[in-house]
Amino acid sequence: MAQTGRVTTRGLRSIPADEAASASTRRVLRRQRIRYRFFTLGLGLDMPMLFIILVLMAFGLVMLFSASYANAYYRTGNSYTYVLRQAGFAVAGIVAMLAISTVDYHQLHRLNVLIFFGTIALLLMVLVFKGTPIAPVKGGANRWINIGVEFQPSEIAKFSLILMFAHFIALYGERMKIARYGFWPFMGILGIFAGLILLEKHVSATLIICAIAFLMMVIGGTKLRYFVGIGTVGVVGLACLLMFSDRFTYALNRVKGWIDPFNPPEGVDTWQTRQSLYAIGSGQLFGVGIGQSRQKYLYLPEPQNDFVFAIICEELGFIGALLVIILFALFIWRGVYIALNARDRFGMMLGIGITFQFGLQAVLNICVVTNTIPNTGISLPFFSYGGTALLMLLAEMGVLLSISRHSRIDKT
Repeated sequence: MAQTGRVTTRGLRSIPADEAASASTRRVLRRQRIRYRFFTLGLGLDMPMLFIILVLMAFGLVMLFSASYANAYYRTGNSYTYVLRQAGFAVAGIVAMLAISTVDYHQLHRLNVLIFFGTIALLLMVLVFKGTPIAPVKGGANRWINIGVEFQPSEIAKFSLILMFAHFIALYGERMKIARYGFWPFMGILGIFAGLILLEKHVSATLIICAIAFLMMVIGGTKLRYFVGIGTVGVVGLACLLMFSDRFTYALNRVKGWIDPFNPPEGVDTWQTRQSLYAIGSGQLFGVGIGQSRQKYLYLPEPQNDFVFAIICEELGFIGALLVIILFALFIWRGVYIALNARDRFGMMLGIGITFQFGLQAVLNICVVTNTIPNTGISLPFFSYGGTALLMLLAEMGVLLSISRHSRIDKT
């Protein structure tokens, strides 16, 4: 009984148990700080994540050039048109990423309302100016704004939704379990974004923001039972739109073509999917060799965009495709690690949302290219052509690195 609450060690003086626990805690925290400083090189940046981003960026530029040079020469007479433009945006994006990483991500708390209403204004511009040079229609869909540079406001909407959700989840805390706080306000924000993007005939972006919203709400504390009723209504409503509305006939045709791309119903075009599958099959285990793709010679339409992964499979084979998947898996792992070590709930939810957005987009793109799901307009992050989209992507990576720079590990 005399030794209750004390820890004794042979040959050493006895010390109180709470002091031993405190010493153990200090050792753990010291090891965490050493690991943190090792992985950040003393600069605060998460070097593993930065390394993964730069590898994906370099790999993406190489494969973009290989996939695009034939199409670029055919369209512009210069094989380097696409890759040079993408490289320029990549350099600007990396500079922006590093600059944003130095800014405390908590500043976004103050900007979330401004970003929210600015995004809504851009989405409305797409609808109001439809068919004009400001909002051109491409392939039957109007998703783009041209104000000197051309971009899709739906890409900004993804980040704006993540930011708003992270802000309110941090604000409400334990009240997220109550529908008045943890469900209906979020459904209102999601409804505005999803409705406007759906009117642009951008079904894939609508599904992505719905998936992001669901994940963030569940992790934030919203009870699953709140989703049952509205989820059923949403699925039934979307099914009715696809089947009975002429506005979304194109989406239903893609589902029909997905079922049997080599024998589609009359009037359903599955040329792109078939050429993608030919490219993947041609690659086999080790591929035909980088630069040696045959499908990129005007067989596969726009190989530098949504179907660049098919060219990767053809030229680098199963091994190359697996390498891409591993890189994205590492990106998701490190992004989740950064989020879980954020200083606060806002940083955690912001990191989770950004990581899930790009992880989900990569998975869906690969599923589309392999015909695992119907063909939708989803780009492959870091690989698909699109300068402003790449710039937006790297800016979000800057926010993720800012979260790591202000990690709770460094503050313990």
